[in-house]
Amino acid sequence: MKKIFKKIIVLTFLLIIYMYVLVIHYIPDKITIFEGENISLKTIFGITLHSKDETMEVSANSGEKTIHKIGNETLSVNLFNTIFLKNIDVSVLPKTTVIPVGSVAGVKLYTNGVLVVGMSEIEGEDRKIYKPYENTGIEEGDTIVKINDNLINSTDELIEKVNMSKGEEVEIEYIHDEETKECSIMPIKTSEEEYKLGLWVRDSAAGVGTVTFYEPATQHFGALGHGITDIDTGDLLNIASGEFVTAKVLDIKKGEDGNPGKIQGTVEDQKTIGEITKNTEFGIYGKIEDLSSLNIDTSKEMEVAMREEIQTGKATILCSLDNQTVKEYEIEITKIYRDNNYNNKSMEIKVTDEELIERTGGIIQGMSGSPIIQNGKFVGAVTHVLVNSSTEGYAIFGDLMLKQSKEVH
Repeated sequence: MKKIFKKIIVLTFLLIIYMYVLVIHYIPDKITIFEGENISLKTIFGITLHSKDETMEVSANSGEKTIHKIGNETLSVNLFNTIFLKNIDVSVLPKTTVIPVGSVAGVKLYTNGVLVVGMSEIEGEDRKIYKPYENTGIEEGDTIVKINDNLINSTDELIEKVNMSKGEEVEIEYIHDEETKECSIMPIKTSEEEYKLGLWVRDSAAGVGTVTFYEPATQHFGALGHGITDIDTGDLLNIASGEFVTAKVLDIKKGEDGNPGKIQGTVEDQKTIGEITKNTEFGIYGKIEDLSSLNIDTSKEMEVAMREEIQTGKATILCSLDNQTVKEYEIEITKIYRDNNYNNKSMEIKVTDEELIERTGGIIQGMSGSPIIQNGKFVGAVTHVLVNSSTEGYAIFGDLMLKQSKEVH
């Protein structure tokens, strides 16, 4: 009986240690907040934060503290005020104002290197079937950046370098899961007198989406509220550059439960609005060069709401379903995940506007990025539609997008 009791005590002790290790692991090393915004950390009993000016007790229940000083602060995480665990670098940004936009625009992205989106067998000039990529380590989703020490920026460059090999082995440098790797591949000569690796690659992507906000103080913009991923691999595109262009709406495909709709548009023969500098899971960001192309109402500048100010209940979204007019439609914020800093599903929303439901069925592809306004403040943007309920979906906090914009530039 004593042995069992001892085992229970040991197991309980180990479990407690494991819980503390997990909590400490998930406390971030870096936090960006706005002036007056709460720092909210999920902690357990005994963990405290210390700064140069004060000791900040973080309870297991609230885990919240507000810093009003703009600039950088280093907080130390401690156990029972004595044992140092780690530092947190806190960047406190001044409160800012933005203009919610809601216009549909086009996106053109160009990758770093070329993205491997598929593989296929090759029939050689001898009519035999080959897989030159086999056992090289290259997989779908990897990015080829060099061939024989030559930088590769497009599919045309890759084709040229492979054909120049005349069938001799080529050295390939590629990126797999953010790690740079190397391999060798022997190109196969086909009956068309071409040399091939058996890899399908892509160097660009294009589409339409909604511009979320414009920040007059910096001329920066944010759009979509989610990143652009490759249609074949599902991976976030690692871009070298990008263009933000006007778009022409061609048609609205109405959504229904189980079958999301979409805004069908084109970016061909359109003019440049600005440059895209980064594609992230929280949206795309860049700088506006031709503000007139977006038809922005500069009188609509407003504050970005702090999370504590956002409430469940009525709100509105701005979106454009034709080629000029941005209209305001009613929605409802049904649930708020105030501690969410990790993905773009910060709030659950529901479209309640009868006119919008009649036109689109609710939330459709292309509306991602539609800004959400509540009580005269910018609170976030639409990001997803629920497949089984076309009127319901998710939205991202506005402060997450603004922070991402600040980190980009």
